[in-house]
Amino acid sequence: MFCFAKPFNISNFAVWLQQSFSIAAATVPSGDRFFLKHTLIYRSTSMRPLFKVLSFKVLSSLLLLCPFTQSQAAATTDTLRLSKAECIRIALQDNPTVKVADLEVKKMDYAKKEVLGSLFPAIDFSLAYQRSIELQSLSMNMGGQSNTIKMGTDNNWNTGFSASMPLINASLWKSINISDTQILASLEQARGSRIDLVNNINKAYYALLLAVDSREVIRQNYDIAKMNADIFRKQFEQGTASEYDVLRSSVQVTNIEPELLQADIAIRQCQLQLKVLMGIDASAEVWPDIRLHDMQRDMYGLPGGFSGDISSNSSLRELDINRKMLQQNVSLRKLAWLPTLGVQFNINWNAMSNGNAFRNQKFNPYSNVALALNLPIFAGGKKLYALRQAQVQLAEIDLQRENLVDALNMQVELAVDNINRQVRQIAASEEGMKQAAKAYEIMQKSFEIGAATYLNLRDSELANTSARLAYLQSIYNYLVSTSELDALLGKENADK
Repeated sequence: MFCFAKPFNISNFAVWLQQSFSIAAATVPSGDRFFLKHTLIYRSTSMRPLFKVLSFKVLSSLLLLCPFTQSQAAATTDTLRLSKAECIRIALQDNPTVKVADLEVKKMDYAKKEVLGSLFPAIDFSLAYQRSIELQSLSMNMGGQSNTIKMGTDNNWNTGFSASMPLINASLWKSINISDTQILASLEQARGSRIDLVNNINKAYYALLLAVDSREVIRQNYDIAKMNADIFRKQFEQGTASEYDVLRSSVQVTNIEPELLQADIAIRQCQLQLKVLMGIDASAEVWPDIRLHDMQRDMYGLPGGFSGDISSNSSLRELDINRKMLQQNVSLRKLAWLPTLGVQFNINWNAMSNGNAFRNQKFNPYSNVALALNLPIFAGGKKLYALRQAQVQLAEIDLQRENLVDALNMQVELAVDNINRQVRQIAASEEGMKQAAKAYEIMQKSFEIGAATYLNLRDSELANTSARLAYLQSIYNYLVSTSELDALLGKENADK
């Protein structure tokens, strides 16, 4: 079958038409085959094909041979069948939340370099010019006569360099350690963002699996109901079924149609949520490469010696880093009472003149070096109260950590219990699904021989559908619980 993959032009169309002749002949009426053969003239030595006569029937038949449009071809190229690991890999590369966390780490690294820059000499250059409007006058009484003397010059230039560097500054040194801790806090926040993103990707992927398989179950139920409605309609036409049976079976089909539509909406919503988390274009079609029931082979529950260690939990580790930062802050407040020592060097040039400011200037250099000792004595209790405030914050975070540890242990215990229960629930749901399928098969055969009513058949259909949906839901619950447990335990490579 041939389709136009390139932009249409008359030469491409002629070549395609000539190649399609043998296929088109099978679909063109016999009266037109001779007409097609003798009326289509194509000149191979020229790029300009010549069409003498072309039957409308022939052209229509040939165009029907190419059902695929360019938009349909583009849609198929945008369909992505991805595994869960591929979705996680794409999300970790393109999700804006992860990018923001990485930029936050880079920002803290720059903040540390800013603090380190305070240890190096600070060199400045200055240039100043002063123009006197009225010179200062000095009056003196000399020998009974008052004499007035003007002091200064019209132009004053002052330029030079100054350099300063701290020699002893304990608070500055401690600030560098605090900057290192801030970088660790940013790294842990980025790690926590990745763990949360992986957990959200897992749940979104599992929700898409559940939506796809649930729609398949509902569609099969819809096909069965539609088949039964067709059977009753044919029986009614032959006089072997009542109009009530036809209406009742048609109502069953109508009742399932909203469920099928809701299943389609659920698939669309799950796809959009997954695409948002992955950071890909909304026009792409994302489908899983596995079925939900295929994942049951990896469900064995948790081992008997499972410890549930929460030391890698991101929230707990971040709280510990913040506690370390507060301890350093307490030490920093104490260092505020220590003296500081710095050195400063200045070299300057000075010029004074009258008249033109840019002529006859003679710059005279002068320089000095100085040591500056700063010893804090009294600041109205400001430093003391700042220290007390830091100590209170440290006591608060100790209580917060204790509360967080208790909450995490409880959540882990509940998650482990739920997983073990859901493993048993999956086994029970699978057995119930098999029994419901066998009961429906028996009821179908009984209905075919007239030993069961349509109501009995419909009840068995509903029971079979409910059992299959319950089985899928139990698998989904198990997968979501394991993902939540991995996030609680701070596992980064749980999906590799």
